[in-house]
Amino acid sequence: MEPFVSQVYFGDLLAGTDEAGRGPLAGEVVAAAVILDPNRPIAGLADSKKLSEKKREALFVEIQEKALAFAVASASIEEIDEINILHASMLAMSRAVALLPVAPEHVLVDGNRLPPDLPCSAEAVVKGDARHAAISAASILAKVTRDRDIVKAAQQYPEYGFEKHKGYPTAQHLAAIRQHGITPLHRRSFGPVKKILEG
Repeated sequence: MEPFVSQVYFGDLLAGTDEAGRGPLAGEVVAAAVILDPNRPIAGLADSKKLSEKKREALFVEIQEKALAFAVASASIEEIDEINILHASMLAMSRAVALLPVAPEHVLVDGNRLPPDLPCSAEAVVKGDARHAAISAASILAKVTRDRDIVKAAQQYPEYGFEKHKGYPTAQHLAAIRQHGITPLHRRSFGPVKKILEG
């Protein structure tokens, strides 16, 4: 893993933002923005997908305790279907940055595109969640929040196994869709869901 780059070269108010949930067939896409406190470092930050669920949960609490500021936002299933998942992801990140209680001086965005309407200078960083601590922290907040949200929302659909796959297109999930149909949680514009709807 590449070493984290210092988060203080734009002063202390450098925000990182990332999203979770671009690939699933169900649920909202969730984004977070985080401004870390350079005086309160957090050990163990990494790309949220490479951490165990237990480690993510522990860091989720620590980030909220130690960060100078953080915010979480989302784009709805309806927005995903209307404007596509890429634009919905950008929208969620814009919302997260806008909700920060402290205005950032610069924003680092995971990926190769910048969300619209950011309030300050910004740069896109490919694999940023493995290179910048603030982006890593945002990825963890986004993923834990999204996983909790979809498991809670899916309690009324126990036959789909959302607590295991979190909406991703696993064999179990696809089999459940074919057997039971789609739910209000499913993204109708996504290929496997669309195919069943048109079937």
